[in-house]
Amino acid sequence: MSQEQNNGKNQGQEQDLNQLLKVRREKLAALQEAGKDPFQITKYDQTHHTIEAKEQYLAHEEKILAGRPEPNVEGLDEAEAKEVLNADYNERRAIMDASPIEVSIAGRMMFKRVMGKASFCNIQDLKGKIQVYVARDAIGEEAYADFKKSDIGDIYGIKGYVFRTKTGEISVHAVEMTMLTKSLQILPEKFHGLTDTDTRYRQRYVDLIMNDESRDVFIKRSKIIQEIRKFLAERDFMEVETPMLVSNAGGAAARPFDTHYNALDEDVKLRISLELYLKRLIVGGLERVYEIGRVFRNEGVDTRHNPEFTLMELYQAYTDYEGMMELTESMFKYLAEKVCGTSKIMYNGIEIDFGKPFERITMIDCIKKYTGIDFDTVETDEEAKALAKEHHVEFETRHTKGDIVNLFFEEFCEKNLIQPTFVMDHPLAISPLTKKKPSDPTKVERFELFINTWEMCNAYSELNDPIDQRERFAAQDAAFAAGDEEANHTDEDFLNALSIGMPPTGGIGYGIDRLVMLLTDSQAIRDVLLFPTMKSLDK
Repeated sequence: MSQEQNNGKNQGQEQDLNQLLKVRREKLAALQEAGKDPFQITKYDQTHHTIEAKEQYLAHEEKILAGRPEPNVEGLDEAEAKEVLNADYNERRAIMDASPIEVSIAGRMMFKRVMGKASFCNIQDLKGKIQVYVARDAIGEEAYADFKKSDIGDIYGIKGYVFRTKTGEISVHAVEMTMLTKSLQILPEKFHGLTDTDTRYRQRYVDLIMNDESRDVFIKRSKIIQEIRKFLAERDFMEVETPMLVSNAGGAAARPFDTHYNALDEDVKLRISLELYLKRLIVGGLERVYEIGRVFRNEGVDTRHNPEFTLMELYQAYTDYEGMMELTESMFKYLAEKVCGTSKIMYNGIEIDFGKPFERITMIDCIKKYTGIDFDTVETDEEAKALAKEHHVEFETRHTKGDIVNLFFEEFCEKNLIQPTFVMDHPLAISPLTKKKPSDPTKVERFELFINTWEMCNAYSELNDPIDQRERFAAQDAAFAAGDEEANHTDEDFLNALSIGMPPTGGIGYGIDRLVMLLTDSQAIRDVLLFPTMKSLDK
């Protein structure tokens, strides 16, 4: 097809679409002129969701028809068998209709088939779909005429009773139909759904209507967060809220977003972490605290990263990173069982087992396992850099041995960590807020949990020595001055809090979006964010 032909085809499709949209507006105008403006309706008494109507009918049917034998058609010809089955259906229907399950449902019409004096449509609500039988004699001639003019996408309230059709489908026999909203836009074609990913992310409201899988993911996301709260409540954790606009965005290695607070005439930042404020609460005597909230990191977008994402951090006094390992292992198993019904889940065709103890390995041993290099025998930064050059690991001049160790881990180890694995005892240089290991002060009491090659959480035995913390902050300030835009900065108020005294504490941060990806078998972070970051269409 030539470009000219293609342009002509697109122009014709656009004209057809405009005509269809015009017809919908004309239908709305006719309803309004007849005093039936759906947008004037303020409420509707919905007694059942579709799945509840079906479940209640099934339970009632089982009770009412208990012990009734199935019709015997053995030895009968086709016509005789049909007659017996029809008679049995009519008898069953009469018995059920004598004590009907009356319902009032509401939802979006997703399908309609008009057949003279009786029609069918499908109504979709939050919990599912149900077929509706619409007969002129049941709802009245005027209402039936209005129904025939309705469009896919219109939202209806329907009163009626539940029955089973001859084909066995549980349906609602409508006795009253009320249009609650007139849809003025056209939904994607039913059988193909909404498949364009860019449109799915930009118009999530359409995606939720058309794709059951998307709706199920976000329902499950809500359940995951509910179950996290239940789990932590059982362990006496207190949920709190801390500021999003901060003067010093610390607690993580990330570039913040900058903004300006007009009322105070001060430059502020969007938080990149929850850590430093939650630790202040530990100082204040709130021994177990957590927050689930949005954080903002000025970074790129890919299948596992979005600049705005949901983080959960929790801090527990009088424990350490070993305590955080126990809590994490228990919580992940709990969530898998509660949300997925099993401790063994499938992700992208791979079984991941939360039911057995998670593997534990130090970062040094993990690098040794996959490269043969033992960084405990490397004594200087120069030796580490020489190894990096030899193995084609890119680094910066400012990097120390600790940085090189981390780069080796990212390059050679992460891709191998499929089953739940705690990677422990990171280098001091990359852990400015963590306690040193008493047995080896070049390392810290820290772990990251890896599953499916992803970092799922990051935990410490929290540094509570204000003198040591000030020195670590000074090193971070120097790193920033040397070009590290993700370095932390000295936070004087936080140092003051530590000087008042923070008990030994274990702390951890979880990426909620990645956790949802894992438990819903979703392939990209945008699939679990209702409104992911998208480039403006005007750009």
